[in-house]
Parts: sequence; structure tokens; C-alpha cells
Amino acid sequence: MRRLDRLSIGGLVTLLVLVVFALGSPMGIGGDPDAIVGPRLQPPGPGWWLGTDNLGRSLLPRVMEGVGTTLLLSSVAVLVTAALSATFGIVAGYRGGYLNELVMRLVEVLYSFPAIVLAILVAAVLGPGQTAALASIVLVTIPLMTRLVRAAAVAVSQRDYVTSAVISGARLSRVLVRHVLPNVAGTIAVQGTYALSVGIAVEGGLSFLGFGVQPPQASLGVLIQQGGTYMIAAPWLILGPGVVLVAAILAINVVGDGLRDRLEPRETRTLT
Repeated sequence: MRRLDRLSIGGLVTLLVLVVFALGSPMGIGGDPDAIVGPRLQPPGPGWWLGTDNLGRSLLPRVMEGVGTTLLLSSVAVLVTAALSATFGIVAGYRGGYLNELVMRLVEVLYSFPAIVLAILVAAVLGPGQTAALASIVLVTIPLMTRLVRAAAVAVSQRDYVTSAVISGARLSRVLVRHVLPNVAGTIAVQGTYALSVGIAVEGGLSFLGFGVQPPQASLGVLIQQGGTYMIAAPWLILGPGVVLVAAILAINVVGDGLRDRLEPRETRTLT
């Protein structure tokens, strides 16, 4: 925390608030997201602080549930992406040769697709639902992370301590886990934050189009899609989840910028 700038700390605090906000839904803090609490399409007021939807349900607990669903899906997908990218990128960067060519060609094929087109294609194959959203986020985020991890692994594999480990007879698995992986962990962490923001955007877009999370379960994309129908009569239905979605993406990107400045400095700092 001491090494992060104020903007990054603000983004981290915002992200923590959203996580606490999401954790409140399973505990019933905001109320039952499926309970009808008042007249339909009521503006924000006592009893329904973010207004009510077209069925008379309070929007606040539904947004809390939606934040939890979106963050959980995106986080799980990014963890899968980080594991796969670390494995493929490190092995390809260290071994080189035909294995490197195979991994990089596959990555370039995925990278050539626009994110939303690839996500819709995956959803068309798997069918709408959380599985499609999870697979879409992984396939959209894995190309860039794999390329950057592979580039970092190539640089690390040429270091003297790696050469010394190989000469001493260390097994390949030990060299990769003990010497290469810790030195590319910064790249994985930084790219993981960006992948998380991309994952949230992909989940929101996919659910908005009807290919992701399906009602009655709420996600930020589902809530925005449902609120868009009543954008003129009840603008709070789209403003609430929309503001939360934008805040989450901005907060994660700001934290990612702070991590990049600390873990991957691009400028040489003088001693004076």
C-alpha cells in the first residue's frame, strides 16, 4: 500500500467496496432480490434506495447480486487464464522451437478475432449461460497474457542463474517452477488485473446480448439489458448497474496501472 500512488489506492478501495457490496447479497443485507417490495417502476426512495424494477422488486439487492455474479465469473475465468497462460507462455518461452511456434500460432488465431465476436461464437457453440460466459472470458483474455508471459520467460531463461541451474543438473520442472515462474510472476499479476477488467466487460456485453447469464439470475449485463427497455420511463434501472460496471472496470484498470509501475518499471530511475 505504501508503494502505490493515491490514484491506485483509490482504485483498490473502490474495488474492495464493490467486493464487500457483493458479499452482502448472500447474507441478505440488501434484502431478497426476488421479493416484490412495492409498486413497479418506482424512483429511488425509502424502502427501495435504487428504485424498483418492472415487477416491483427492489433494485438494490439485485445490483448486489449482479456485482457478485459478474465478479465471481470474471475472477474464476481470469484464474483459469492465468494458470493456462503461465503454463503455455513459460514452456514456450523456455523451450522455444516447434513448441513455441505452435503456441504462438494458436494464440495469434485467437487474437485475430474481435472479443465480442469470439464470445458470441463460443456462446453459440456451448449455448447461453454461465459456462459460455466463463469460456468466452478465458478465450478472449488468454492470447495477450500468453504472449507477454512468453516474452518475459524468454528474457528470464537467458539469465545466469537459470543457466547455472541447468548446468548443475536441475530437472526441467524445477528450473521452470523455482527459477522462471517467480521472475515472471509480476507480468502475470499485472496482466491478470487487465484481464479481469476485460472479463467484466465481456461478461456484461455477452449477458446484455442474451448469451451470458440468464434471468432470473442477475448480473450487471442482465440488469443493464432489462433496464434498457425502460430507459425513458425508469432511467434508474440502467444507471445503477451501469455506474457500478464502469466503476469496477475503472478501479481494476487503475490498480493494474499502479502494479505495472511498481512491478514492471519502464523508465530508468536515477539515484539523485
